[in-house]
Amino acid sequence: MAIDGCTARIVDAPRVAAVRERMPAAQDLTDTAEVFGLLADPGRLRLLLALLEGEMCVCDLAAVSGQSESAVSHALRLLRAHRVVSARRAGRMAFYRLEDAHVRMLLDLALAHAEHTQAIHPERDGNR
Repeated sequence: MAIDGCTARIVDAPRVAAVRERMPAAQDLTDTAEVFGLLADPGRLRLLLALLEGEMCVCDLAAVSGQSESAVSHALRLLRAHRVVSARRAGRMAFYRLEDAHVRMLLDLALAHAEHTQAIHPERDGNR
């Protein structure tokens, strides 16, 4: 017998109702999941972490991240389309920065979480 098995369909009906009421709309959930998906790619995450230091151009981001300028441009186009980064033009140069303080907070919190936890990765450790 499972310890965490439910014997009733709903145990705490008022709490379930309250959580359902506060649950964001389906499109908001989809948009949020897409942002986390963007952050899940190590190459894009490297770019975003570089932008924590302030705005940078594509060539400098390529140098920092070890990616080609083409790959950086592609990633920035995607991040910009999802309003994670924004760009400022200066002549022929474009300088990218984090869109707003919310993006900075997401990155800061994710880094703090990773630094203060010991993640278990059975797929990496061979402990399947």
